[in-house]
Amino acid sequence: MENKESEDHLTSRERSELMSRINSTETEPEQLTRSLLHKAGYRFRKNVSDLPGTPDVVLPKYDTVIFVHGCYWHRHDCRKGRSMPSTNTEFWKEKFERNVERDAENEKDLQELGWQVLTVWECDLNDNPVEAVEELMVKLDAQLEQ
Repeated sequence: MENKESEDHLTSRERSELMSRINSTETEPEQLTRSLLHKAGYRFRKNVSDLPGTPDVVLPKYDTVIFVHGCYWHRHDCRKGRSMPSTNTEFWKEKFERNVERDAENEKDLQELGWQVLTVWECDLNDNPVEAVEELMVKLDAQLEQ
């Protein structure tokens, strides 16, 4: 197999260090989503570890959980979600596939427990954060009316 390591502008050590600094919780998109929900009067718990997938936001009053997904890591159908690293491609392909499978399993498990699962995508928050969270609020209000 051809070594594509030379195509990367970072050394393996620099790449590893860079990747290790990526947070899995308290990301900017999560903080923005929670801030806008809080300002709108919603009360919630965050990063609830006793639920499948440790949802980023849990709204017990609405029987709803919200995942705030990064497009790259969770393979959203946008430009960022379709990109693939040029080195160690097989590793990343398998990692991304496992992420998507795990997301689907967690959603199924949560639904079986009676939770509605909503997903907010990073690109939607970047493009128009207020509109993205307003859409969430419409869905949450519809839950209350059921």
